[in-house]
Amino acid sequence: MPTQSQPRATALAAATLLLSATLAACGGSDDSKDEDLSAQKLSWKDCPAPDAAEGGGSAPSPLPGGAEWQCATMKAPLDWSKPKGDTIDIALIKADTSGDKADRIGSLVFNFGGPGGSGVTTLPAFGEDYTKLRTRYDLVSFDPRGVGRSAGIRCEDDEQLDAYFQQDATPDDEAERKKLVENVKGFNSGCEKNAGKTLPHVRTTDAARDMDLMRQVLGDDKLHYFGISYGTELGGVYAHLFPKKVGRAVFDAVVDPTETAEQGSLGQAKGFQLALDNFAKDCASQVEDCPVGDTAQDVKDRIAKLLKDLDAKPIPGLPPRELTQTAATNGIAQSLYSKDFWPYLTQGLEEAYDGDGKILMSLSDSMNGRNEDGEYSNIQSANVSINCADDKARYTPQYVDEKLPAFREASPLFGDYLAWGMVSCTDWAVEGQADHPDVSAAGAPPIVVIGNTGDPATPYEGARKMARALGKGVGVELTYKGQGHGAYDSKNRCVRDAVDGYLLRGTVPEAGTVCS
Repeated sequence: MPTQSQPRATALAAATLLLSATLAACGGSDDSKDEDLSAQKLSWKDCPAPDAAEGGGSAPSPLPGGAEWQCATMKAPLDWSKPKGDTIDIALIKADTSGDKADRIGSLVFNFGGPGGSGVTTLPAFGEDYTKLRTRYDLVSFDPRGVGRSAGIRCEDDEQLDAYFQQDATPDDEAERKKLVENVKGFNSGCEKNAGKTLPHVRTTDAARDMDLMRQVLGDDKLHYFGISYGTELGGVYAHLFPKKVGRAVFDAVVDPTETAEQGSLGQAKGFQLALDNFAKDCASQVEDCPVGDTAQDVKDRIAKLLKDLDAKPIPGLPPRELTQTAATNGIAQSLYSKDFWPYLTQGLEEAYDGDGKILMSLSDSMNGRNEDGEYSNIQSANVSINCADDKARYTPQYVDEKLPAFREASPLFGDYLAWGMVSCTDWAVEGQADHPDVSAAGAPPIVVIGNTGDPATPYEGARKMARALGKGVGVELTYKGQGHGAYDSKNRCVRDAVDGYLLRGTVPEAGTVCS
């Protein structure tokens, strides 16, 4: 749920990297290219430390057994309608298969979501989760165009972003509405100024074409793919454009491809409210007293009061910044992405009631891509840039006002916040591509589509709609009755067995399979 963006599915994995720390751009070339880019040879080398746009930190640690991560850059056309024109660099990372080369299937390409998450930093952080898959695949991920080291877009500097993410994102009167719109317009102007000629070319269709070029450069006849969150939309668009090139593919935490940006925001309002309800019930059911409320309703009422109080008077956060209503809402949303984060939310709320906003602000920073040094990754700049390039709708403040009752009914806590997030593309410099992506993929092989009944960011219903939109005989739906964003990384044995069986042996799970 990115602050002040149309909240497509945020990259949980990228946010988790920053949360662990806080809580415990290559440009276009001016030279015309005559060579066939599909014939380029990648120069794989030891990976450097992630740069600031990717979130910073240390170079990736070796995998179990000592295998080192390798990085390379792939040249891709800046404008896919001019494949012989200017190019950009796409940053890649891989770990070679641990198994017998004779058993190797090919490369398994990951996209962890966002849009805006750096695959170059996320894959090695969670590489151990895919140890079994590595027995038959090279594990590969990348920074999509506009992200990290792949012509990463940065709309404002760190100081400006601190102010931007502290603003009142749920205006109560005309003066606050005007200020919000001015701030969004300033942010968007910064994107246009700093991105230059890249801005019109960061659509999901562009990234999908990059993936097909990647498939060829990696030497694979088919694209074997694991898409999570927004990565499911990217995978669906790829399947639509290149149905005959799809290999074994899994979509986890599925974006509903049939929805407009407004419908997606309203769906997330319901999804985050459901997750909050589940958190409140869980806390109130503990053997020991819940420190943030006596009953589930009391937990939610106290949170609502906290946010109202913060709107009037922020409390100390991470000095010199204060915890505002916006930062607290963002932090609460971040904690609902995984049940593993619920203890942080409980502690953060307990301390906030005592006037200490550090934990909730740390959670908010994690969502926004801010590290302990005050540096921001470009996850939010890329998120807005890609969403606004994709989505045709341009919502006005007047339109949002009309829709507020429906959003408040969907979520008393998150409704206003998600409704006002729809103005993020109002003054965008590039026309949006479509109302929603086309993922119809007649002729593609089976694609396993996993929905989580407790998912806040990509509500469960989206999985069924994706399966239907892919087409008969293509989308194979699997349900996980769990909490949090995604299913495979929950380590649920039933989900793991189904996914591993398909990717490693080609065994398609029975449609309608339910894992608990």
